[in-house]
Amino acid sequence: MDNFIWDKDRQSRTGVAEAIFCSHKSDQDLQAIIGFNLEQGNRVLLTRLSEQQWLLLPSELQDQLDYDKSSLTAMLNVELTITDGSLAPCEHVCIVTAGTSDLAIAKEAQRTLAFSGYQAPIFSDVGVAGLWRLMDKIDTIRQYKIIIALAGMEAALFSVLAGLVRAPIIAVPTSVGYGVSAGGKTALDSALASCSPGIMTVNIDNGFGAANAAIKIINQFS
Repeated sequence: MDNFIWDKDRQSRTGVAEAIFCSHKSDQDLQAIIGFNLEQGNRVLLTRLSEQQWLLLPSELQDQLDYDKSSLTAMLNVELTITDGSLAPCEHVCIVTAGTSDLAIAKEAQRTLAFSGYQAPIFSDVGVAGLWRLMDKIDTIRQYKIIIALAGMEAALFSVLAGLVRAPIIAVPTSVGYGVSAGGKTALDSALASCSPGIMTVNIDNGFGAANAAIKIINQFS
């Protein structure tokens, strides 16, 4: 690729490494980027890598990647995974979802955190349509210093959760919903207009961005 420049110093400069956003990249460009980082021995996170893009990669590159279809993420030169015990539990951050339909974006956030060495649990399906589900988990959720919350529809979870915990809420509006939910725009507006203080909002479906915001906050603890 003529204009390919890898930002190798981003980790030291910002506290988070450069990642590969795969959506809209050609198969040739993806192969070139992955091949370059493989040669350099760089640890790399790939996001929004569709299953179709994954299947079109040469098998020798597939073999080098830890691909997770549910989150559309892959890791290069990273041996740890979320479930094999390689990561120590992190008391700093957890992930909360309003519904199971939000899990794909929640797992993108979880895998982004795992890439940086943080194991964050997901508390799923605790939306306010069944408030008792949230209240059953609230004591455990309160133990964390940062909460990434995901919700679509009207996204009432953000305001309710922020009114129950001391931790800051990183709100991720999701595109879950239909009609006036408008692909997540209603959830985004709800997060931005919330009367509960302590909510920080990222873009619609931006689990990656939410996780990196959490990582930057965690970096301040050390």
